[in-house]
Amino acid sequence: MNIDLADTTTRRIQDALTQARHLMGGPAVGMVLTLIIVTDESAQYDAVRAATEASREHPCRVLTVISRDARGSSSRLDAEIRMGETGPGETVLLRMYGPLAEHADSVVTPLLMPDTPVVTWWPGGRVPEVPSRDPLGSLAQRRVTDSYAAADRLGTLARLADVYAPGDTDFAWTRLTSWRSLLAAALDQPHGEILSGEVTAEPDSPSAELLAAWLSLRLGVTVTRRLSDGPGITGVRLATTEGDIVVCRPDGRVATLTRPGQPDRQVSLMRRPMAELLAEELRRLDPDEVYREAASRFAKELAAAQHRREEFAAAADGGIAAPARPAGPSGDGARTSGAEGA
Repeated sequence: MNIDLADTTTRRIQDALTQARHLMGGPAVGMVLTLIIVTDESAQYDAVRAATEASREHPCRVLTVISRDARGSSSRLDAEIRMGETGPGETVLLRMYGPLAEHADSVVTPLLMPDTPVVTWWPGGRVPEVPSRDPLGSLAQRRVTDSYAAADRLGTLARLADVYAPGDTDFAWTRLTSWRSLLAAALDQPHGEILSGEVTAEPDSPSAELLAAWLSLRLGVTVTRRLSDGPGITGVRLATTEGDIVVCRPDGRVATLTRPGQPDRQVSLMRRPMAELLAEELRRLDPDEVYREAASRFAKELAAAQHRREEFAAAADGGIAAPARPAGPSGDGARTSGAEGA
């Protein structure tokens, strides 16, 4: 069922939702949360499709906030209600014009499901400066961004780490779940002392930087970032006193796990679509402290690398013998992520 409401109000939208539920015989008590999607017209189709697929596992009310021409002098709200198409949830597309686009929270608040958690998601490169202080982000217990889709991937990841608040997370971290599980399982088996690590991935990969920081924090060793043509993360190597533990995934689908003294093992390690990433994030609403630690480690290392570059440039400009030039955040071949003092 589709209902179009032009130049409408939140009261009329609520009435239309109630009437549609009665006609379809679908009570609202099955909804487990409200998902707010903040996007634009060009990205709303993919975002709504992913949310619809995720709602099969997490029945929810999806409120899609689409800001149109905010320069107009008059405010207008158009709504499109979709129910019973492909899942048990409700989807409402809210198109806001004029000054109303600057006050989307006043439109969204009356439409939140009562007594249920709220998750706000910014798909694509639409990342607020401080998600927890954003008007729509402040309504949510969980705030989901995607630094990989931003123009400045690593800079965005570092900025989000600096303004982290409990409930913040990033799809760059969600993409690592399979990698972290596989590496943890490999390290659960007997192995020698771990000496160092290496993460190989495409340039400017936030996920690779987070994985390197996580491994460094957990293992207490230096982890080097090296470049490949991708897609995504293509390999992890952990050097031990008994030999190397290697996970190699050159095609983004199947990985080969190599351990000293054991035969190679093929492992499915598919790059997951957006709907699966979103469904995973909707399973947990508590703060992700492991993500915070890894992102914070990366942000500190990026700031330190930038400081070293500035020192190098200043020394070169002043005709002073410059210190050894550091590698870039994920360029010039390699960088390291190590424990304090390592």
